[in-house]
Amino acid sequence: MSSTFSGDETAPFFGFLGAAAALVFSCMGAAYGTAKSGVGVASMGVMRPELVMKSIVPVVMAGVLGIYGLIIAVIISTGINPKAKSYYLFDGYAHLSSGLACGLAGLSAGMAIGIVGDAGVRANAQQPKLFVGMILILIFAEALALYGLMWHHPFFSSWSIQSRLEWNALALNKRIYSSYYVVVRVAVFSKILGR
Repeated sequence: MSSTFSGDETAPFFGFLGAAAALVFSCMGAAYGTAKSGVGVASMGVMRPELVMKSIVPVVMAGVLGIYGLIIAVIISTGINPKAKSYYLFDGYAHLSSGLACGLAGLSAGMAIGIVGDAGVRANAQQPKLFVGMILILIFAEALALYGLMWHHPFFSSWSIQSRLEWNALALNKRIYSSYYVVVRVAVFSKILGR
């Protein structure tokens, strides 16, 4: 293990910028989604306080977005050690693109979750049959953040394009099947509860 710096001296700047972008933008999306849907829950809870716990789902889903950014930021920052392993501009740019993809996908998903959550919990208070539809829209809004997390994962920098495409096809198929599974579960529970 060498104690001298190896690689490009400016490359870690871009890598750490990617880590910061992943965390900051994802947390911005989580904060917006939590605030916007929280306002809807509070407004709805004045008239229908028994539905507050059922309507907290958008707040939880928005909070998860920050965890996605934290995961990518930790993976990127632990991968930057120019004294142990050469770190070139390619690595810095790969980490920057990973962080930006994850962060901006989390920001857009947070905005979608906040808007849908605000309108959805208010509408659910007036018409309980809309709950399943609201949950489905929230699931697909959350999937936007997962796409940013999956495609620009820092581990991909050493993978070939073919390996990336195969991994993403597998992950996308698993996501589609899990979405259908959630749809069926929500429909079954709604039927059981008579809603």
